[in-house]
Amino acid sequence: MPDTYDNLLEQISDCAAALVELQRLSAQTCAPVVHDLIRTRSQDAHAIEHTLDRLLDCACHPEGLVLFKTLCRYYFTLDPAATADYIRIYRGDVG
Repeated sequence: MPDTYDNLLEQISDCAAALVELQRLSAQTCAPVVHDLIRTRSQDAHAIEHTLDRLLDCACHPEGLVLFKTLCRYYFTLDPAATADYIRIYRGDVG
């Protein structure tokens, strides 16, 4: 029985590590998009919200959270209500 438990724990740990790595890679992929949206002063709500949706998936990783906050601060100047919705979703205040 201990071998089974140890194997299961190892598999779960491996899956968790892989998930963290995927979140990090996702954040790295989103970084140039976020910076470009801000640099060009984009007002394309669809593009911004699509990027925020992607960032919600990796905001539990420090790099993803920084990008999410950065884009939210920018988007707040364009659409405070939509930005507040994204922040509520991130916090889990929806229901």
